[in-house]
Amino acid sequence: MKVLGINGSPRIGGNSDILLTNVLYGAKNAGAETEKIYLTNLKFSACLECDELSHDGICRIKDDMQEIYQSIINVDAVIIASPIFFGSISAQTKMMIDRFQCMWLAKNVFGKKIFYKKRKGAFISVEASSRRDFFDNSRAIIKNFFATVDVKYMSELMITGIETKAGINEYPNLIEKAYDLGFRIAGK
Repeated sequence: MKVLGINGSPRIGGNSDILLTNVLYGAKNAGAETEKIYLTNLKFSACLECDELSHDGICRIKDDMQEIYQSIINVDAVIIASPIFFGSISAQTKMMIDRFQCMWLAKNVFGKKIFYKKRKGAFISVEASSRRDFFDNSRAIIKNFFATVDVKYMSELMITGIETKAGINEYPNLIEKAYDLGFRIAGK
């Protein structure tokens, strides 16, 4: 089994990153091969909503998104981690998701089959306040993305009240929940 972790946080070593690392560690200990992508390290443009679209789901823009497309196609599970910014996912995460518009069109408008197996998915999100309603918008976006790439939304870990960088380390029970999530996702 191959598990892809996508870190949508601009902050490497922050709470989302730490939780994602532990999810992937759990998946690895369950026997999975893991890969982690840091969106903040990639160079890619926002969706340009091209006038001339190919019907095969392949985006015409040649940038670092090509790496993500290939990874998404080849994995058995996708874990997305994003902090909450202004009641939604990070700009990096949203920009990546918007770039899957070409695949959405290929699948839903042109009837092209891109993905040949159902995969598992999970969403990890951390936010500084105690506003659990901030997760609603983020969850909806991630669920729509997963539907586009034929990933079943299986699990989530939503954590409020963590503001400082790496503050999640003060909550070993939450680190353990992340590990368990990864172990379950990679399980048969």
